[in-house]
Amino acid sequence: MKNVAVIGAGTMGNGIAHTFAQKDYKVQLIDISQASLDKGVATITKNLDRMVAKERITEEDKQRTLNNITTYTNMEEGVEYAGLVVEAATENVDLKLKIFQDLDRFCPDDTILASNTSSISITKIAAATSRPEMVIGMHFMNPVPIMKLVEIIKGYSTSQETYNMVEEISKKLGKVPVEVNDYPGFVANRILMPMINEAIETLYNGVAGVQEIDTVMKLGMAHPMGPLQLADFIGLDVCLSILNVMYDGFKNPKYAPCPLLVNMVMAGKLGVKSGEGFYDYSESRKAETVAKMFA
Repeated sequence: MKNVAVIGAGTMGNGIAHTFAQKDYKVQLIDISQASLDKGVATITKNLDRMVAKERITEEDKQRTLNNITTYTNMEEGVEYAGLVVEAATENVDLKLKIFQDLDRFCPDDTILASNTSSISITKIAAATSRPEMVIGMHFMNPVPIMKLVEIIKGYSTSQETYNMVEEISKKLGKVPVEVNDYPGFVANRILMPMINEAIETLYNGVAGVQEIDTVMKLGMAHPMGPLQLADFIGLDVCLSILNVMYDGFKNPKYAPCPLLVNMVMAGKLGVKSGEGFYDYSESRKAETVAKMFA
């Protein structure tokens, strides 16, 4: 179990790879694009540099972490010796099902297959494999190296042995694992996303402006980040995808995405990653936002 493959080198994937590598797991970081892999490793390097600057780790720790990461564009090669795979691809049902079908074919028979999905049914993902008892949800929070929570989601067929192993691994990473059941949005996003959506509705209805809404929630509710800024950080496309999964799963209008959110995603205003969302992010501001998360 010291070999861990991570599928996807984006925001969550590179954070997961960073976290495992820093705890001396050998990490195979896999993406279809070498450019995405290079960008992911560059992000890990920058975040490690910030930790060195804050004297949280040494330069030797940084180099050891980077040396623990190997990149692959070929999934079959990347998962050949993996004891655990953590999938962190885009929040798209069809894509995830295809990935898990491939992982089932390529991975050793005893490999645990985990998904970092924030809302999609683990039972549905597991059904795409021949080993549903070894499929589990491992939902990390962003930024992964900093946030302590890991939601561990048991699908209908997930074995207790698989759960126990993933719980133990989570603790070795310095995380706090919390067991949740397999319902749309699980716990974190079932509570968080309706709040974000309501904040967007409040803006859409002209009740208050962006800064005002976030200030009320930060100062009045002691939230470290306002819901609109948090939506920008998560990615508005991700928020929309999660809300759609919950709306489809529960058939309840309270989960219907606000029209403003839908329009912003269609316009490509996705938050920090696109440079503009509810706030405007220049490159320097984007770097400043990430730096604050590692402060």
